[in-house]
Amino acid sequence: MRRIGYILLFTLGLGSTLHAADMQSGERLFKEYCWGCHHQTAEAFGPSFRKIANTRDRGSIMAQIADPEHTYKELGYKRNSMPSFGDLNSSQLEKLTEFILSFKDKK
Repeated sequence: MRRIGYILLFTLGLGSTLHAADMQSGERLFKEYCWGCHHQTAEAFGPSFRKIANTRDRGSIMAQIADPEHTYKELGYKRNSMPSFGDLNSSQLEKLTEFILSFKDKK
């Protein structure tokens, strides 16, 4: 029984470490791709990550990043001003989306 407890503790600790590493990776991607137009909590050229996280679901965030030319109307915009980041792989897209969602208000 004690062995199972150690395994569980190790696994939970590893999961939180991986999550922290994913968040750091998401932040690096934000600085590389998004920072020129978006800020974490303040409006800039584009909406803040806080606003995005509080008004969109995971799927719409990922779609807007990967293919903004085909999603901007669904989000209520009259024109698209966001470049496509189709060069992001699925892992990077997931990490960036997690970083954005981390700004969602806690209820």
